[in-house]
Amino acid sequence: MRLIFTSLVSHGHLYPLLPLAVAARDAGHEVLFATGDDMLPVVEKAGLAAESAGFGMREAFESVAGPDAPKPNASDAPPESFHPVIGEVFGNVMPRRFVADLTPLLERHRPDLVVYESGNAGGAIAAHLAGIPAIGHGFGRFSRDDVMDVIYGRLAEFGAEVGLEGVNLPSFGDPVVDICPESVQAPDFLAEANRIPLRPVGWAEPGDLPAGVVGRDKSRPLVYLTLGTAFGDENVLKRAIGGLARLDADVIVAAGPAVDPGQLRDVPSNVRVEAWVPQVDLLPHVDLVVHHGGSGTTLGAFGAGLPQLVLPQGADQFTNAEAVVAAGVGTQLIGANVVEDAISEQARKLLTDETVLGAARKLADEVAAMPSPAEVAQRLPEFAG
Repeated sequence: MRLIFTSLVSHGHLYPLLPLAVAARDAGHEVLFATGDDMLPVVEKAGLAAESAGFGMREAFESVAGPDAPKPNASDAPPESFHPVIGEVFGNVMPRRFVADLTPLLERHRPDLVVYESGNAGGAIAAHLAGIPAIGHGFGRFSRDDVMDVIYGRLAEFGAEVGLEGVNLPSFGDPVVDICPESVQAPDFLAEANRIPLRPVGWAEPGDLPAGVVGRDKSRPLVYLTLGTAFGDENVLKRAIGGLARLDADVIVAAGPAVDPGQLRDVPSNVRVEAWVPQVDLLPHVDLVVHHGGSGTTLGAFGAGLPQLVLPQGADQFTNAEAVVAAGVGTQLIGANVVEDAISEQARKLLTDETVLGAARKLADEVAAMPSPAEVAQRLPEFAG
């Protein structure tokens, strides 16, 4: 069977699809992955055939708001003031580009099934216009909020323009591979979706863990701090480092591509700053994750049974933080509350709260019981034409 996978041009949108794509290839299917140029090396390192489609989020935002527009998480403007730009980018600019790039690719390869990442509406629209069966693939929780309503409004307009009026958003009426455990998934999505559960299997490019992680003295907790690949903020990281350094614990910081690690050089002796760490390999050694609420880190911590202190910065991170709190596996700090004292206090509580630790272990058991990528890959022919 011929399969085309496609995702937005971002680690957080690409990585969740790679385990199933690799499992499908290992099951004997012919797999091609279509994403933007910046992510093609990642796909190729996974051993998958790749073709270019779409363009990056930064380029898309600059095409709408200009190169000097501030990031929503780095602006004093109210978040809702950015909704029109976000809606235009995700509901029109990027879908339009992906449809343009994927349409000739689908004509050349004529796949039996398209697996599109749920943020990549252009993948769904291109498949539907070509008459090719398709399924969505989530990258986390399917939350619905004001900004998503703006995005869906623009998508509905674009869909009508190309002949897909009345399309059922966000699933386009397709089955959806859902990597979020059911107990923390959005209830409205569970009520409406044709859901294909899939265990969230983390993906990271090969790399060594920081020295001292393996075989470390486990009498001291290890705290992992990251703000992800897209929403890194130097000031937030500095405040978090200041708060966590007060703990009788070791702290590993992943600065990510948005922050220069050199700006975080002067740190206490129990803190270590890295540009990047292989998160999948690190989490089994960690006792607490302090992070931005990105879907990959949130789900990774779910699977590892870890308590979480979430410092949401934008996008779906606020609803992810709410889900963490509702599940009893962590807490959140937002805006003016993201200060050293509060971070230190909350982290100290989370490291010792047996109720939270028990809830985290229970959620990890739920994740472990979800179908594996190999099992879901065996089902893919059910959805092909």
